[in-house]
Amino acid sequence: MGRYLEAKCKLCRREGMKLFLKGPKCIAEKCPFTKRPYAPGFHGKGTGRQKKASYYSQQLREKQKVKRMYGMLEKQFRIYYTIATRTKGATGRKLIELLERRLDNVIFRALFALSRTEARQMVKHGFVFVNGRRVDIPSYHVKTNDEIFFKASESYAKLIKLNIDVNAKSRSTPTWLDVDKENLKLKVSRLPEKEDLILPVNEQLIVELYSK
Repeated sequence: MGRYLEAKCKLCRREGMKLFLKGPKCIAEKCPFTKRPYAPGFHGKGTGRQKKASYYSQQLREKQKVKRMYGMLEKQFRIYYTIATRTKGATGRKLIELLERRLDNVIFRALFALSRTEARQMVKHGFVFVNGRRVDIPSYHVKTNDEIFFKASESYAKLIKLNIDVNAKSRSTPTWLDVDKENLKLKVSRLPEKEDLILPVNEQLIVELYSK
């Protein structure tokens, strides 16, 4: 699968808000978004940036924001939307629920990783076990009562605990996860909801965009 390899800070600047794609580094004063809070490119700081965005532009930017938060390209994100439309319930909320249930996101939300990119790497390297079985697929969807834990060397376990200490200064674990930070374990107590998101997301705009 393709990956975005350019500077992540450009994505935050393009969306006009911090997406925290680099974890705690995004809070630092040296964050490029703090220094240049306007869109990247030659015309990013120009007067054209000030004109009112069309409704289509608002829909597109909302979709791009969510897609970039979870580190996906268009094809994979569209698949998630298609699955959401075939699931009983409001399409927008089901889309957010599916994204939050990704294994790499769960690891990130449990504070074990500084970013979703790092969480994805942990999963791919085979450190993560779900219900006693090794899972190395970042897009694996967790279910209620799933138990997740790490099997790693002592040095790597120390790194994960250091991540927890660093993350705890800026964010907390969501209520739908029961986390045992000392033993690097967690349990999915319930399915996530839109209200559990850290960043404000208007999922209805994404539904309207794809429904055209």
